Amino acid sequence: MLNHLSLLAADNSNAVLLGVFVLVAFFALIFLLVFFRYFGLWIQCVTTQASISLPSLLMMSLRKVSPTIIVRCKIMAVQAGLTRSYPITTKALEAHYLAGGNVPNVIRALIAAQRAGLTDLDWQTAAAIDLAGRDLLDAIRTSVYPKVIDCPDPKRGETLSALTKDGIELKVRARVTVRTNIKQLVGGATEETVIARVGQGIVQAIGSTASYKLVLANPDSISRTVLSEGLEAQTAFEIVSIDIADVDVGENIGARLQADQAEAQVRVAQAKAEEQRAAYTAAEQEMVALIQENRAKVVMAEAAIPLAISQALASGKLGLLDYYELRNIQADTKMRDSISGGEPTTK
Repeated sequence: MLNHLSLLAADNSNAVLLGVFVLVAFFALIFLLVFFRYFGLWIQCVTTQASISLPSLLMMSLRKVSPTIIVRCKIMAVQAGLTRSYPITTKALEAHYLAGGNVPNVIRALIAAQRAGLTDLDWQTAAAIDLAGRDLLDAIRTSVYPKVIDCPDPKRGETLSALTKDGIELKVRARVTVRTNIKQLVGGATEETVIARVGQGIVQAIGSTASYKLVLANPDSISRTVLSEGLEAQTAFEIVSIDIADVDVGENIGARLQADQAEAQVRVAQAKAEEQRAAYTAAEQEMVALIQENRAKVVMAEAAIPLAISQALASGKLGLLDYYELRNIQADTKMRDSISGGEPTTK
């Protein structure tokens, strides 16, 4: 019985040891897998003094952060000497990565800015610009090497149309050289605003010129006038120069407007004359109607004469001899009218 119990105890101890061995082997395998996965990155951090520990690399994976990107960016920052100018911690890189920023692009932009001697840009500003959606590396390149913007956009095939004081249309194309203003990159207006402002300034400057010949003879005066207006205010760019690339003479808008105005005045005069003629025609018709009305009254009055004569004869106020004498006078008058060719007198 005792031997049987001792055998059972020995079996249980062997099972416990086997379980412990399996558990230790499992954790050792996990450690080896993790070690071999992050060993290369950790060695890079050690040899370049990036100061990122092996547990930090493991925690990055648990936080859904790419250890490779963070390590390479930290190494670039350390090797370029960025950490001596301002602190760039591993947590700051991870936070920017988790916020959706482009960490490698920001580090490259900071290195380019340091090489170009731009002291206005630090990590906080660069991260804010990147999160705002701006291409920071392209902005740094534009700050170092200014770029040229066509005004207006040549893809649309348009030109700036402006009128001088003498009414001549000028069609202008300009080229604007700009460089990035790092201080106003966050919240500053884009290229479209610069193009619109330059176009407005050119049109205004040409409109204040007395003659188109002055613009053709000295287009630089337009550039100087536009530059003096401070068009780059509240934009992400600084205007270096404005060059008039092409000036074409268009139509004589002033003469055409004067011709259109004269034609309109002629039409107005014709309308007034037609209105006056219609008024005279209406007045003439009214007079004709009035004449006919008066003639009708004369006829009515002449029709009443025989009745008056009969009443005078009946009352004795008119004698028979007087009546015949009146008739003789009327016959004599009618004969004279017929001889003279006039209108016969109505009885």
